[in-house]
Amino acid sequence: MKTREEALALLKEYTQSESLLRHAYAVEAAMRAYAEKFGEDVEKWGITGLLHDFDYEKYPTPQEHTIVGARILRELGYPEDVIYAIQAHADYNHLPRNTLMAKALYACDELSGFLMAVAMVKPSRRIADVEVKSVRKKLKDKAFARGVNRDDVYRGAEELGVDLDEHIAFLIEALSRVAPALGLDGQASA
Repeated sequence: MKTREEALALLKEYTQSESLLRHAYAVEAAMRAYAEKFGEDVEKWGITGLLHDFDYEKYPTPQEHTIVGARILRELGYPEDVIYAIQAHADYNHLPRNTLMAKALYACDELSGFLMAVAMVKPSRRIADVEVKSVRKKLKDKAFARGVNRDDVYRGAEELGVDLDEHIAFLIEALSRVAPALGLDGQASA
């Protein structure tokens, strides 16, 4: 398995967008937290979260995203279960999420982005101040964070076998651990 430093270098080689980098850090934190909870390999799961969209900025189409990334990851010697989970997080690849890691990645991806959007509109801009009930309310507001697929959020929790409210609370806690890296610690941005 590659180190986090190697994975981070790969991410930054392909991704320049600060928002995409922050999304990667958020999904990494969520995956690490779930790996701890489930007694899985925290480093492997974290790296999977960190790299799940590493190719998206350069290869954003369904014909390329995760396909080009999988090829790059294979060439670099990443484990097949990591590559599979990354490919399975994109519904258009039509791969069954048949591992716990793949289910967790899918469950964490859209919801992490949504939680960050909710935190951004809070006066404090602190992820730790986000409440489950406000997230549920925002999920019903189709005009808020339009790019987040609500069906993916609901399906992700269902496939992972967790209650949606508990899943939301769990991810808020996980993302709070890395709030400074996400720009969601309440500090004024430069």
